[in-house]
Amino acid sequence: MTPEPQRLQYLEAMGLTAWASRYRLPNALPTQACEWEAAAPVAEVRRAPGERLHALLDEAVEAQVAAPRAAPAEPEPRHRPAAGRARALLGDLAPSDEPGATPEAVSPGPVRHRGEALRFTLQVACLDGRWLVLLPGEAPPGGVELRLLRHLLQAAGVVPEQMPAFEAFRWPQVEGLPVEVPLEEAREGLQAFLAGRQRRGWVPERLLVFGEDETLAKLLTLSEGHCPLLALPAWQGPALGELAGSAEAKRVLWPQMAGWRDAWRAGREVD
Repeated sequence: MTPEPQRLQYLEAMGLTAWASRYRLPNALPTQACEWEAAAPVAEVRRAPGERLHALLDEAVEAQVAAPRAAPAEPEPRHRPAAGRARALLGDLAPSDEPGATPEAVSPGPVRHRGEALRFTLQVACLDGRWLVLLPGEAPPGGVELRLLRHLLQAAGVVPEQMPAFEAFRWPQVEGLPVEVPLEEAREGLQAFLAGRQRRGWVPERLLVFGEDETLAKLLTLSEGHCPLLALPAWQGPALGELAGSAEAKRVLWPQMAGWRDAWRAGREVD
């Protein structure tokens, strides 16, 4: 391991400024003990960073040559000197002067496959912080759709204190980031979004989804009235726009809403 003074010398020789605390700050851990070199006189003529670096590298090589080394029992694998490794890392700043030297083999890191992120947008609301409502789509619900939703809930016996405003959740939230497991990362993103809304009093007891979307179906994997991702009882029906323009769709929807009144009241009694 390179001692701290030597590491700082290398950084200084490369023209990089290193900052370190020489005094213990209040409530801070003690600074690692090391020998600090006195500052160079102002009148000293400073050499270029590249020249200073070469001088340090040459000193390191000379120190290795001068140090006594016991004869190994078995032939040692050939290693590049420290100076050669430093020059290889610095590239054009310090070209190698060792003829025939070959670069060291670098062990590859873990292989990561870049995937394509799932792309979807949800309009999200929560009735009195209890019933989560999801609408797949880029545009928020219009006035007609909001009135229809309020009437449907009232007819089913679900009467929140006030109708909440919908907010958009888009994924991915940041473009250009590497993606390894698109589906899992999208699920974690939605879970994190909902967890952040707990500060607003969101504690979902049930999930209502109006509308169908292929990506949303992969995300939620609703099965037999349950959402495993959110661990909530779940219901999915037609989109509000479809219901607004079809009386037949409303008639089909009505039997599906049986039991909403009891579930809403039971949740209030538990609270």
